[in-house]
Amino acid sequence: MQIFDPSIFPVLFADGLTNGAVYALLALALVLVFSVTRVIFIPIGEFVVFGTLTLAALQSGKVPGTLGLLLVLLGVAAIMQAFGQFRAGQSSRGLTTLVGGAVIGAVLWFAIGALAPMKLPLLLQSLITLLLVAPLGPLIYRVVYQPLQNATVLVLLIASVALHMVLSGLALVFFGPEGSRTPPFLSGDLKLGQVTVSQQSLLVILASAMLMMGLFFFFERTMIGKALRATAVNRVGARLVGISPTASGTLTFLLAALIGGVSGMLIGPSVAMGYDSGFLIGLKGFIGAIIGGLVSFPLAAGGAVLVGLIESFASFSLSAWKEVIVFTLILPVLLWRSLITKHIPEDEE
Repeated sequence: MQIFDPSIFPVLFADGLTNGAVYALLALALVLVFSVTRVIFIPIGEFVVFGTLTLAALQSGKVPGTLGLLLVLLGVAAIMQAFGQFRAGQSSRGLTTLVGGAVIGAVLWFAIGALAPMKLPLLLQSLITLLLVAPLGPLIYRVVYQPLQNATVLVLLIASVALHMVLSGLALVFFGPEGSRTPPFLSGDLKLGQVTVSQQSLLVILASAMLMMGLFFFFERTMIGKALRATAVNRVGARLVGISPTASGTLTFLLAALIGGVSGMLIGPSVAMGYDSGFLIGLKGFIGAIIGGLVSFPLAAGGAVLVGLIESFASFSLSAWKEVIVFTLILPVLLWRSLITKHIPEDEE
């Protein structure tokens, strides 16, 4: 155990705030997905991993394995969609769906294959990374969760666990067992009083804050955002007034995948990301989401920042117990939630 030095407090606080900002984004994504679809989205951490490792692969001039996963999911989703259209007697629409899926897949295959070896500037590589990672969300929803949209929360949880294992295994196949880092978007340090903070850390905090503000305005000021809020509050009522639960789920998973991909690129320069890193990162975001009761966005974000701060201070003074201390937080929170929450059977919701 190291003796705590008060002079190190600002450094640990800045480090914890940086990690907590990323955890807060994941917590918001988890709350959003659960509120709209009742899915406890355990694989959110895998999107962080794909965001980091896809960008790392592009940095080395390689075509990332994420492209193969995207094309496979696109093909499966197109076949499932076309099959449903054929059964409904919409043969022309089914053929259009199959042809459209094939064309989009071919364009992606040739475009990424041509652009990856060119080692484009970091900003363009980041955009390509989001182009590959963000569509995985709605495609996974279509292939995995949409057929189970009337299932119980327990069944959806089991599906999430299975999906996490599949994505983690695919990350090992795509990127190998070695961890990777991505280059920082900003290099150099900035001196704030007695504390020296890297510009990359400030960028992470600023980008996370801007993304949270963007989500706030999206849900408060746009019709689509208000439709998602209505679905989160009352799924049956939203359906009765014409809000499609399928469209809401698709958009929700798109936002979650986008948040995961951005989080991976933000945290990539400071953390060596491996194929199996997603579970621990996602679990820390999940603790924040639990603090918010899986319903409150501000409490979830605040809880996730608290997790980052506790992790930072624990890593300095009790490094061997860091993960234990962080994950033990979930026990009193769950106990408190179980005592204050009125339990309603799922069939009465």
